[in-house]
Amino acid sequence: MDRYPAKYLKPLRVLAFDFGTKRIGVAYGQSLTGTAQAIGIIPATDGIPDWTRLEALVENWQPDVFVVGLPFNMDDSESELLLRARKFGKRLNGRLHKPCFGVDERLTSFEARGELLRGEASGEVDALAARLILEAWFDGLPPLPAVDPAAGA
Repeated sequence: MDRYPAKYLKPLRVLAFDFGTKRIGVAYGQSLTGTAQAIGIIPATDGIPDWTRLEALVENWQPDVFVVGLPFNMDDSESELLLRARKFGKRLNGRLHKPCFGVDERLTSFEARGELLRGEASGEVDALAARLILEAWFDGLPPLPAVDPAAGA
């Protein structure tokens, strides 16, 4: 799973996911502003999402791409959950026909819990973690290419 698109020519609308075996956190954002918001969770059974609810979110938010958090171990090794998150990303792409990118999500759930405890945020930990995943992805996203006004004439 690639981290970023090879190139993109317009701002992107993005749904991001914090994959879990019981719950999948979801956030939405736009690359133009680089901002993200937690929008909720999708229940999952042993890592299989409620596809009806997920497809309804996609229909409602109309993303251009998906981003899935990849839970690497602290020593950079791959965990079983990482393999399952990658599989989820491949299924998103195959089922919903939109590009899916992955980003290292180490410690996002820990950071989300901290925001909740400090009163800096409210909501579900998994959805807040998805927001943090998307913000990290935006932080590394290459800028849009400059538009030459003379080229359009």
